[in-house]
Amino acid sequence: MTTTVDKPADAAARQQADDPFAQDTLPAAEGATGALLRSLLAPLRARVVLTALLLLLQQAAVQAGPLLVAFAIDRGVPALRRGDHGPLIAVAAAYAVCSLGSAALQYAFIRSSARVNQDVLLDLRGRIFRHAQALSVDFHERYTSGRLISRSTTDVESLRELLSEGLQELITVILSFVYIAAMLLWLDLGLGGVAVASFVPLYLLIRLYQRRAGRIFRRRSTTIAAVIVKFAETMNGIRPVRAFRREQANDEEFAVLNHRHERTNGDAMLEMARYVVGSRLVANTAVAGIVLWGAYRVAGGGLALGVLAACVLYLRRLYDPIDRLGMFLNSYQSAAASLEKIAGLLAQTPSVPEPSEPRTLPVRRSELPGRTVTFESVSFGYRTGGEVLPRFDLTLPAGQTVAVVGSTGAGKSTLAKLLARFYDPSRGRVLLDGVDLRELAVPELRRGVVMVTQEAFLFSGTIAENIAIGRPEATREEIEGAAKAIGAHEFIVALPDGYDTDVRKRGGRISAGQRQLVAFARALLADPAVLILDEATSSLDVPGERAVQEAMRTVLHGRTAVVIAHRLSTVAIADRVLVMESGRVVEDGPPDELIAGTGRFSDLHRAWRDSLVG
Repeated sequence: MTTTVDKPADAAARQQADDPFAQDTLPAAEGATGALLRSLLAPLRARVVLTALLLLLQQAAVQAGPLLVAFAIDRGVPALRRGDHGPLIAVAAAYAVCSLGSAALQYAFIRSSARVNQDVLLDLRGRIFRHAQALSVDFHERYTSGRLISRSTTDVESLRELLSEGLQELITVILSFVYIAAMLLWLDLGLGGVAVASFVPLYLLIRLYQRRAGRIFRRRSTTIAAVIVKFAETMNGIRPVRAFRREQANDEEFAVLNHRHERTNGDAMLEMARYVVGSRLVANTAVAGIVLWGAYRVAGGGLALGVLAACVLYLRRLYDPIDRLGMFLNSYQSAAASLEKIAGLLAQTPSVPEPSEPRTLPVRRSELPGRTVTFESVSFGYRTGGEVLPRFDLTLPAGQTVAVVGSTGAGKSTLAKLLARFYDPSRGRVLLDGVDLRELAVPELRRGVVMVTQEAFLFSGTIAENIAIGRPEATREEIEGAAKAIGAHEFIVALPDGYDTDVRKRGGRISAGQRQLVAFARALLADPAVLILDEATSSLDVPGERAVQEAMRTVLHGRTAVVIAHRLSTVAIADRVLVMESGRVVEDGPPDELIAGTGRFSDLHRAWRDSLVG
C-alpha cells in the first residue's frame, strides 16, 4: 500500500482555498455588490435623477442635428431655389439653438455628476474606514493592512473612474442607440431595420467580453493588492530587512508579483483589443451594406437624398460610440471586481459584537478604583490553531496586582486579550464585578479596562495628544500630572517643544523606552479600574524599569492589575503570582512564598538570579 504525501505547494493551495482570509476576496452574499452600489446612490436619488434628465436632454439636442440636415436637403434647398430663404434660416437657427443647448446641458451634467461622484466616493471611503475600525482584532490579525489600503485606494479609484467617465459613456451610448434607432426606423423602415439587426452580433460581442474580462479584472485587483501588501510589509519592516540583508530576496519576490500584475494588465488590454476589432468589423460591414443599398434606392427614386444623408450621419453616430462602450466595459469590469472585494469586506461582522441591550457596571462599594475579575469555566482557541485555554477558572479580587509568568505559548497573553475583550471565550464567561464583558458597551468596557502592550504605539501628533488619547477632555495639568507620576515628565520637558513636541510616525522621534513611558502615562490618565500590562516593560533598560516599577506601585494602588512579563524583576510589584503552563495555572501564591518553595517559579527565579550574577 502506498501513502500519498501532499506537496507543500498543494497543501498551501488547499489551505488558501479553504481560508477566505488567505485569499484577497472575502465572501459576500449574492447581490451584495449591487446592494452596496444602490445604498451609496440612494441618499442622492434626486440628484441622480436630475443628472440623468440633463443627459437625456443633452442627447436629444445632439441627435437633432442629422434630422435638421435631412430637412435642409429635402426642403430647404428646393425652397431656396424658389427664392424662399425661410426654411434654411429656420434650420440654421434650430441647429445653432441645439448646439448651444447641448453645450449648456453638457456643462450642467458634468457639474451635477461630479458632485454625485464625489459624494459617493466620500461615503464609500468613510464606510470602509469606519467598518475596518469596528472589526475585531482577530480580523486584523488575519487580513493584512496592505489589503485594507488597497480596498480604500485602488478599488475606490476604480469606482471613481466608472462614475466619472464610464457611466456617462454608458448612458450616452444607450441614449444614442435608442434615439438613433428610433430616428432611422422613422426615416426609413428598411434601413432602420438593417441597422437594428446589426445590434445582435454587437450584443453577443459585449456579452463575451464581459465574461472574459470579468475574470481578468478580478485577478488584476488581487495582484495589485498583493503588490501593495508586499510594498507595505517591506517598508514597515525596513530595519530587519537591512539587518538580515533581505533586499535581494525582496527584490525577487516583488518582481514576481509585479510581473504577475503586468501580465493581468496585458490580458485585459488583449481582451479589449479583441472586442474593438470585432465591433468595428460588425459596424463597418453594416455601414457599407446600408450605404450601398441606400444609394441604389436613391438612384432608383425610392429614397430621398436628404433621408439617405441623415441615415449615414446617424449611422456614423450609432457606431462611433462602440469603442467608447468598450472603454466603459473596461471601467465597469474593473469597478465590478473592486466593488465585489469592498462588498466582501463590508460584509464581515465583528467576532466581538456590541451587546443588543448593554449593561452598566455597578457602582463601586469602596473608594478604591479596582474591580473583581472572574474567569468562569473559560475555554478558548484561535481559529488558526488548537485550544489555548482549556477549562479555566480564576478570580482576581478588586485591588490586587497579579503577575502572570510562564513559558512562551503558555496562554499569558491570551488571558490578557480575553480580559480586554479583544476576543470572546469559546465557552464560559469573563466577568467584571459580576457583569459579563459581552454585556458591556464598548465605551463602558474601555473606561473600565485598559491594556498597555509590548509595542507602545504612538500616533502622529504631540506627546500631550498621545497621553490624552484615553481622555481627550483632560487638561494640560492632568496630562502633566500623569507624566510626572510615571516618571516621564523630565524627558518630555527636555524635548524641543516639550509636551507639544510632534512624535512623528509611530513615535519615531523618541526612543523605545520613552515611548513606553508615554504609554504608561496614557494608561494612568485614563484611570481604569483594571490595568493590563502585557510585557509592557520589555522596552525599558534596567534603570528605566526600576523607575517605572517605583512609579507603578503608586499607579496600581487600589486597582486590579494583571502584569504579564518574562522579566521576573517585574514580579516585585505583585501581590500574587500565577505560573501558567499549557493554558493552566500550575502555581498560585505570593511571590516570596513561591520563591521559597520548590516549584516551577522557584526554578525560574533561581535561573534569572544566576543570569544576573553571570
